[in-house]
Amino acid sequence: MMPEETGQQTAGEAARKPAAPAAGTTDRGPDAESPSPQPPGPPPHVNPLTPNVARMYDYFLGGNNSYPIDRETAERVLTQFPTLRIITRENRHTLIRVVQYLAAEEGVRQFIDIGSGLPTQRNVHEAAREVAPGARTVYVDYDPVVCLQAEALLADDPLTGVIEADLRDPDGILQHPVTSQLIDFERPVAVLLMAILHFIPDSDDPQGAVSRLVERLAPGSYLALSHASQEQQRDAGAREAAGEYRRATAQMVFRSRDQVTEFFRGLQFVEPGLVGIADWRNPEPPSAENATALLDTGFIGVARKA
Repeated sequence: MMPEETGQQTAGEAARKPAAPAAGTTDRGPDAESPSPQPPGPPPHVNPLTPNVARMYDYFLGGNNSYPIDRETAERVLTQFPTLRIITRENRHTLIRVVQYLAAEEGVRQFIDIGSGLPTQRNVHEAAREVAPGARTVYVDYDPVVCLQAEALLADDPLTGVIEADLRDPDGILQHPVTSQLIDFERPVAVLLMAILHFIPDSDDPQGAVSRLVERLAPGSYLALSHASQEQQRDAGAREAAGEYRRATAQMVFRSRDQVTEFFRGLQFVEPGLVGIADWRNPEPPSAENATALLDTGFIGVARKA
């Protein structure tokens, strides 16, 4: 599904992380992710004058897949809520821990990463194969530019695939030919929904989409997701930062612990359950300063289908 990008994109596009790059680079700190490739400019239907939450996410990670409007908006957000850069990078680190736990400890060999962005250095397929060389990965993204870049990067990798699809249309993901080619739904699969659901409003029925995905999975499969916490709304800076997203391609939806827990309906949590984003099986907890900054900012959980 591929709507035109106008001043306001649908919430599904927010599922994406990196998107089309622009000329120039961003400032990259010592914890920044490896830079993403810089292909030519966007297709006609991509509006470079409207801030895009996916490109902003890439900027927070230290990437260069962004336009000036994205960087300007992201810097305003960081001025109001500087913790967001820490949150974004901790979310990324947690994704890697989740993938390697599932591959090493639970024997999962199939991953579907929805809202994946561009698979650059040490992404899902690389992290999984560090412990399970035969692991298969399907990257799902709503952004056509991201998909084209990812396809080029992974063209010689027979164990990965890239599909352009929307989380709000789960059957479009489950029934896609690339998914059918790489994923055996008779065997355990891990579905990854990292930092995506908080860009999908209740009116788009995110619960229904998640339930449909889980319904298709075999017993022994896993759902992993992270989500912004409603507790953030008590922070004046977070509220002001969220206001910047009203001018971007999607708005954030903060949800409570109970609301996030509901996405795991019918599943069994893996220990330690639904916890802060830096607290999930982390052998290297953040510094005291970062731990304080991360408190109550979001949740991460992994659960098994019996």
